[in-house]
Amino acid sequence: MGSHRRLATSGFDRGSAAAVGLLSVAAAVLGAVPATAAPAAPRDDRRADVDRLHTEAEQATEAYNKADARTDALRKEIGTAQDSIARQQERINSMRDALGSLAGAQYRSGGIDPSLALLLSADPDEYLDRASVLDRISTRQAGELRELRQAMRDLAQDRAEAAGKLAELEKSRKAVAAHKKTVERKLAKARALLNSLPDDERAGYERGSRSGREDLTALTGAGGPASGRAGAAFAAARSALGKPYVWGANGPTGFDCSGLTQWAYAQAGVGLPRTSQAQSGTGRRVSLSEARPGDLVAYRDDASHIGMYAGNGQVIHAPYPGAPVRYDPVGMMPVSSITRV
Repeated sequence: MGSHRRLATSGFDRGSAAAVGLLSVAAAVLGAVPATAAPAAPRDDRRADVDRLHTEAEQATEAYNKADARTDALRKEIGTAQDSIARQQERINSMRDALGSLAGAQYRSGGIDPSLALLLSADPDEYLDRASVLDRISTRQAGELRELRQAMRDLAQDRAEAAGKLAELEKSRKAVAAHKKTVERKLAKARALLNSLPDDERAGYERGSRSGREDLTALTGAGGPASGRAGAAFAAARSALGKPYVWGANGPTGFDCSGLTQWAYAQAGVGLPRTSQAQSGTGRRVSLSEARPGDLVAYRDDASHIGMYAGNGQVIHAPYPGAPVRYDPVGMMPVSSITRV
């Protein structure tokens, strides 16, 4: 069909393979965690287990978010492909109708032997004129027939690509569902361990932050946001303080960590990717001493947690289930990068 748009399959294959590979690796790592904790574990051990399970659930949530975003992208790609296929089919039908009309006219006007038609013709000049027209019709018909065949080949290819994407969508949906169960299992186990702590320790854990690291306040930058959009995003994040952590959610009533930062920047008119790993690669890296309110602070080597720098050595983030969006020290976990959007 010449220059009509083609569906790019190579990028899709790479994207879907990367998403499925990530899910497989994450599932293998998560599956390696023992299903039950040792009985009568010391309280400190149980608190450490709660932290570990929250970390694993957060990592699983980020993988879930990535797969879910890929599923949404696949749905859009399939919708676009189906619209294109429908338009191609209409064009082919029109081409077939036109060719049929030409063939009928040719048969009616020249469906007998040319020499006999010349003998029977009362006006040889009229016959020659008609023969010339028929020759032009035949040439045009041959060209349109070639175009029709190419259009039919393009349509068959696009249908095959759409069928492949539908199959990949089904795989992605199943992977998302399986990963959702993994997250829920980890969180249920963390809640059970947390509930096994005495009331005062449980309340202290829920009020506390995941800190205990060196104080990094003196190393952090000061001053206002680096830009107007960073300021708007920071104001949006502050408006979410106290909202609950809801895994897989990106607002406005609940958030996971990357959902909060994505939503906050969306209020400033800036589109961020869905996962913390992808967000940490958006924009320009700055040092901790240069950090300004609105900068994104990613944690752990795998950037599986993210928050927004709030100034004075603090971040706003959605910590984990049971803890609302809140301020915590920037050094609550190992910082992997700081990004200015």
